[in-house]
Amino acid sequence: MTMSLPREAMSPSEPPGPPESPGRRIRRRALTLMTIVLLIGIPAGYLVISANQSRDSGKKKEEKYAATGLTFAWPSKVQLRLYQVPIPRPAGKVAYYETNNWRTSRLYVQFQTPNANLDEFLRGMGTTRVALERNRITISERDQQVSGWNFDTPGPWYGLVHDQKDPHPSQDVMVSLADPNNPFVYLVSRTTP
Repeated sequence: MTMSLPREAMSPSEPPGPPESPGRRIRRRALTLMTIVLLIGIPAGYLVISANQSRDSGKKKEEKYAATGLTFAWPSKVQLRLYQVPIPRPAGKVAYYETNNWRTSRLYVQFQTPNANLDEFLRGMGTTRVALERNRITISERDQQVSGWNFDTPGPWYGLVHDQKDPHPSQDVMVSLADPNNPFVYLVSRTTP
């Protein structure tokens, strides 16, 4: 035995309306379709675009951090501030490389600058030219291998170690005065989190 559901009775005061015309039905369906596209399609499209932009950004960051060795460009302002590296302007042949691990972060920087700017650079670090010692290699073998620097070439070479208490970074500096008018500076700045 099957049960039948009760049907809604038509109101006696409302006469049945005329059947829906084909034009009205098409407009109603078009309006419904447009509403679905606006409510679902546009947000879905935005998500696809956003995902692609995020993926592209991640690839660029991955390339940046996968780089090994010096990158011929200026370090960011944040890096210069964090590692307290006051590269003077003008400076040429600027290159840098950053390494990070859970114990120590290092910024390797090299640049060439006019002789007068060497004093400005050293002052910015909190030291002077007097602290430079002739033929003192202050950048370790490990750091030389990481950066690709070689201090066996004819100099004259000058070095200094600028130690600071944590959380301030400590710097190892090498200066080549092979061209006394335009010294070349090599620096490793270390900070411990």
